Amino acid sequence: MRIVLVGPPGAGKGTQATRLAEQLRVPHISTGDLFRANISRQTELGKLAKSYMDAGNLVPDEVTIAMAKDRMEQPDAEGGFLLDGFPRNVSQAEALDELLTTEGMKLDAVLDLEAPEEEVVKRIAGRRICRNDSAHVFHETYKQPAKAGVCDVCGGELYQRDDDSEDTVRKRLEVYHTQTEPIIDYYKAQGLVVTISALGPVDEVTKRALEALKREDDGR
Repeated sequence: MRIVLVGPPGAGKGTQATRLAEQLRVPHISTGDLFRANISRQTELGKLAKSYMDAGNLVPDEVTIAMAKDRMEQPDAEGGFLLDGFPRNVSQAEALDELLTTEGMKLDAVLDLEAPEEEVVKRIAGRRICRNDSAHVFHETYKQPAKAGVCDVCGGELYQRDDDSEDTVRKRLEVYHTQTEPIIDYYKAQGLVVTISALGPVDEVTKRALEALKREDDGR
C-alpha cells in the first residue's frame, strides 16, 4: 500500500508510522529522516538542504520533493511506502500526485489521525525529558516519575523542552491548521481520506488504523 499519514502535532504520527509500516511491511519515509540521511551522506540534495537550514531558512518544496522522489524509487519501496511529514502542504501534495502519475503509481489511502486540540496541547506540554538521556521521557499526567522532577531510570533532572511549551505548541498547531490541514480536503476530493481517532492506548490506535486501511483496501 502507498499511504500518506497526516494529523496535528501530538497525535502520535511518529509512533503509529513506525508500527504501521512494520505491520504493512513497507518502508516508513519521514521528512526528518530524508533530511538527516541526505545531509549525513553529503548528497547534492543534502548539501543544498543544509545551506538553507544553516541560514535559518525553510528548505524549498522542490528540494524536499526531490529527496522524497529519490527515496520512493529505492527497491524496498517498490511494494509501497508510508509517508510521514510529507506532503506538508497542497503544493507538495500536487507535486506528489504528478510524480506518482509519471511513475505509473497512485496513493491507496491518506490516514488522518484526529485528536482534539486541547488533548494535543496536554500531551505535548506535559512531556518531561531527562537531561542525561533524552530517551527517558515522562509525562505530568500519563507517565509520572516516582519522584517529581527526577528520572526513574538514572536519577537525572527532568525538564520541559522549549518546543514543548504551551505557547510553542499552539503556534505549531496554527501552522498545521494553515499549511497542512488543507491537504485533507485536497485528498478528500479524491476519495482517499480515512479518518480515525488518535485517542486511547497506542495498541488500540494501531489496531483501529489497520482495520480502517483494510476496509479501504477491500473497498477498492
